[in-house]
Amino acid sequence: MARVIVVTSGKGGVGKTTTSASIAAGLAKRGNKTAVIDFDVGLRNLDLIMGCERRVVYDFVNVVNNEATLQQSLIKDKRLENLFILPASQTRDKDALSVEGVEKVIAGLKDMGFEYIICDSPAGIEKGAQLAMYYADDAIVTTNPEVSSVRDSDRILGILSSKTAKAEKGEEVKQHLVLNRYSPERAASGDMLSVTDVLEILGIPLLGVVPESEAVLQSSNAGIPVILDADADAGQAYEDIIARFLGEDKPHRFIEAEKKGFFQKLFGG
Repeated sequence: MARVIVVTSGKGGVGKTTTSASIAAGLAKRGNKTAVIDFDVGLRNLDLIMGCERRVVYDFVNVVNNEATLQQSLIKDKRLENLFILPASQTRDKDALSVEGVEKVIAGLKDMGFEYIICDSPAGIEKGAQLAMYYADDAIVTTNPEVSSVRDSDRILGILSSKTAKAEKGEEVKQHLVLNRYSPERAASGDMLSVTDVLEILGIPLLGVVPESEAVLQSSNAGIPVILDADADAGQAYEDIIARFLGEDKPHRFIEAEKKGFFQKLFGG
């Protein structure tokens, strides 16, 4: 049975697409047939982060409008045989999508044997974001440790509980929290919210903390999901997130400030 996962937040610039790319790549890396859909019609960033922007011929809206088939529009990742990308259109606006169109695409992906369907939501709480989460079984709520980002994520939780297909049937979309761009040192000094602060405000289970890392920008610029960089702390954080999502018991990392040894303190390391 396929699981539909929306990666959402409300606020822009918090790392949704980075998270979508790494979640999709991580699931595919473990042998699961995975599709990731870019719902950000008009902007289209997922294909850049996945490194397949030059291979886009048809897109999500073409499938919805019966201008192309799913088979024609899906881009097979060159690194992971189980990973496929459905890009957004750059020439249409969000009104090009409808509940019926999204249902058709997701049903088609399920018929093709996909085990996981990742929906990369646009920013905001308007139509595009609501369509991305409408058919979700799971929601990965992505936020930064700042008040405005957490507040917007709290609004998203309200929509997940009231305006999804599951909510209409009296069921729940399973909610998970990914906290991006976290610095334990800055949280300790009061420059950003702590993990505890965020959990108290949102009240949903923590799937993982992704540290502030230069590797994220470097990987995005190179068109490689950061989870595929095994040496990067952010890549390791996303590996942990995949493990927890799949039910493995993984201790949380990157939450506590690293304790300095004697020589680090002495020489300022």
